[in-house]
Amino acid sequence: MKRPAIYSRPAKPMRIAVKRRDDFDKLEPVTIADPVIVDKFTECHVTPDDVAARMVRYLGPQGDYLTLEPSAGTGQLSKALRASGHSQFELTQVERHIKLAGGLYGFGPVINRCFLEWAGEVAGRVEYPRIIMNPPFSDVRKHIAAALSLLGRGGHEAPAVLVALVPITFNHPDAETLEILPPDTFATAKVHTKIIRVRKP
Repeated sequence: MKRPAIYSRPAKPMRIAVKRRDDFDKLEPVTIADPVIVDKFTECHVTPDDVAARMVRYLGPQGDYLTLEPSAGTGQLSKALRASGHSQFELTQVERHIKLAGGLYGFGPVINRCFLEWAGEVAGRVEYPRIIMNPPFSDVRKHIAAALSLLGRGGHEAPAVLVALVPITFNHPDAETLEILPPDTFATAKVHTKIIRVRKP
């Protein structure tokens, strides 16, 4: 009895027809943003989005308040201000790093200067009812003092308010601690920090 060859290839064509397809969806071009290279001496610790949003809320209700961001960096606090409805025309950003300053104009006016030098020049001539900041930690006392020299009601009835992210070791007699942040708050550094608020009648 002749059995079928179950392990041999059946007599079928060696080729099959393939239909050519030309109706693929066009792929969107991929754009990769150039990385911002920052000298380590700028101490640019990027404020996380959720922390920035809470800091803006601690400033109080939105209004026609001139607001200062004296260490604007990559614009995280400025972005949170704008997202909350703050007007770009009432925001002043100070950033000494040229490339970082160049990326801030979408949020509002930018002063490309050292904040300590600029504050020394304008103190007594300008007041900001709202100040929000994440200053360089090594010179935090100088930066907070300079910011407080510019803090004032500016004709408003409500007290002037400063909200800052500072090292946990920083103390000021007029500052209230709002939050103690976890040490892994920043992606590039482990540092113990807190959020403080100063009200000036």
